[in-house]
Amino acid sequence: MNKRVLVAMSGGVDSSVALIKVIEEGFEPIGITMKLWESSDSDGTPSTDSYCCSIEAINNAKNVCKKFGVPHYTLDYKEIFRKNVVDYLVDKYFTGITPNPCIQCNVHIRWGALFDKANDLDANWVATGHYAKIGKMENSGAIIRKGIDDNKDQSYVLWGIDPKLIPRTLFPIGDLTKQEVRIIAEKADLITANIKESQELCFLPNADYRRFLKEYAPNRTALEKDGIIISTEGETLGNHTGISQYTIGQRKKLGISGPKPSYVQHMDPSANTITVAPREKMYSPSCQVSQLNWLVPPENWPSNKIKTHIRYNHKGVKSEIIISPKGIANVKFDEPQFAVTPGQSAVFYSDDILLGGGIILSGLKSREQNGLDNHSL
Repeated sequence: MNKRVLVAMSGGVDSSVALIKVIEEGFEPIGITMKLWESSDSDGTPSTDSYCCSIEAINNAKNVCKKFGVPHYTLDYKEIFRKNVVDYLVDKYFTGITPNPCIQCNVHIRWGALFDKANDLDANWVATGHYAKIGKMENSGAIIRKGIDDNKDQSYVLWGIDPKLIPRTLFPIGDLTKQEVRIIAEKADLITANIKESQELCFLPNADYRRFLKEYAPNRTALEKDGIIISTEGETLGNHTGISQYTIGQRKKLGISGPKPSYVQHMDPSANTITVAPREKMYSPSCQVSQLNWLVPPENWPSNKIKTHIRYNHKGVKSEIIISPKGIANVKFDEPQFAVTPGQSAVFYSDDILLGGGIILSGLKSREQNGLDNHSL
């Protein structure tokens, strides 16, 4: 049996322990660090604001591999990343949509370009440090389950991958908690054992996407026009500085005042208006979802007790999933949900089984708007 596995090595503790686990399981690992982005200062000097993709991260990954006698390679995927992740994010923000770039990164990079490299190197497997698990289900074969650490589970960002690649995927730390991962790394005296955990995107080290848009796409930013902020009744409340600078659910920095806090409820790029509403008007009983990808075919779902997660770290809500002949899912929540955001992912689970997901088109304001000619699952 082909036991060669490419281990995605970010230079963090999770992927380092993933390497230890595949070695313990008798695999033949090759460490791969993917160079995805390189920030630079105004004078062109490489910036180290973000640990991800930094020289330090690459060297740490290389040192961990060297410790265990594992070959390590750094692959340049910057162009693929720019086209499929960064440009995707930029385009969406300028159309009033809030994307999740991690979804695109997994689809195009880890379960895209990295699997292509695995094929080139005759590797049967790809292993990552995601907190998720691979399981099996009758009639569906290999499936993805949530990791056992509820606080770290990352299955949400995996809904978009090609289901045919699940049988070739390894999640070596899915049965571990973050604390257990740290302990294993410390016992192994890994250089990455105490690396501070980062929640930031590699190209957004300060999580300031507004500044990034201005620096990365200055021409598009300059073309944006100021517009008006209106209430749900159509009353003009103030002015906005460009659609790309706002997100659904945003409360701060709106530049308006009133007896109650206002939240961004809707953005209309064609009219160049932003509609705001009080919190009680920010709840949707349902949403429409497109670009569906099923990791478990609907006819094989173990039950109709489906939970929908509408953003990362969302606890999920029981839902009824209705699919139109055009492949649009209408998701009816048991309880209305706050700030359902176009561009974010709706991800579906049965217990801990990841069924699939899609991109939210809209959050519907009333059940009367759900007039789709469809069939219910």
